[in-house]
Amino acid sequence: MSAEPAAVTLRPARTEFFDGVRAQLPLMLGVAPFGMAYGAYAVDSGLSAALSQAMSVIVFGGASQFVGVQLMASGVPGAVIVLTTLLVNMRHLLYSASLSPHVAHLERRWRWLLGYLLTDEAYAVGITRLREPDASPFRHWYLLGTALTLWVGWQISTAAGIFVGATAGESWSLDFALPLTFIALVVPALSGRPAFAAAAVAGAVAVAGHGWPYSTGLMTAAVAGVVAGMLAHRMVDGQRAAAGDGPEAL
Repeated sequence: MSAEPAAVTLRPARTEFFDGVRAQLPLMLGVAPFGMAYGAYAVDSGLSAALSQAMSVIVFGGASQFVGVQLMASGVPGAVIVLTTLLVNMRHLLYSASLSPHVAHLERRWRWLLGYLLTDEAYAVGITRLREPDASPFRHWYLLGTALTLWVGWQISTAAGIFVGATAGESWSLDFALPLTFIALVVPALSGRPAFAAAAVAGAVAVAGHGWPYSTGLMTAAVAGVVAGMLAHRMVDGQRAAAGDGPEAL
């Protein structure tokens, strides 16, 4: 007589949400100083406190906010500022495409909310949970928890930077904290030759294009990394197919 399969215990929405919150909290150690640096930089560049804070609410993208403030301070036309901000945030299209299969079943209001809250750190933490092979119908609550935590922390840290002023932002080198956070996120997640190839190529192009105008080096690095990862993936599939193991990535 065969044994009955064990019942699967599904985590409720409340548990998923607070698990997402807890997963994001350690990363705030790197995000909060970056938000303070932005707030200080914005007011030092001549933006009002209200406008500086509004950018964190509306744009909600660290790199694009820095670029936007720089362009505003330089007197660049508004259309150019909007276009440049969109280009800097183009990487979010890749995040959205990756998340789409996991949230396609949700109501439109859910997808709009998660799309607005989507950031680099929220994606890096949330996609790990969404890819876990369980049947929980509440995994999107985990993504909401991690993304909302980041949003609240970004607004608070921006406000702190605005009122602390530019002196603290310059003397503490706060803008260096976020790259360290990204390194801590990316390195443990690398597995297989395609991932290493994508990271290596993107990193090299980002360094080479650091001084390019309007953060085009960052966008070029993202595209180059995706292309390198795809080519490496095809190479791995070809090697496995030749060996008779099937087209599976290492």
